Amino acid sequence: MRISYGRIFKKMFKKQHKKVQEKFSERLEFFIENPQHPLLNLHSLSGEWFGCKSINITGDIRAVFEDMFDTSW
Repeated sequence: MRISYGRIFKKMFKKQHKKVQEKFSERLEFFIENPQHPLLNLHSLSGEWFGCKSINITGDIRAVFEDMFDTSW
């Protein structure tokens, strides 16, 4: 698995509170070990974000990503 971060993500991530940054790192570890972990609430998006997926970071914050190799959508 190769994970890369876009320029906008990097800029927004730096502005997040330290606790949110730590929670992201924790959720990223869950995702790497098991992308289907129930805590992540992995789901496909629709509308403007069709073709992307999302995982929960906190109650209000999500990580949206493109899975370049997933053909199940």
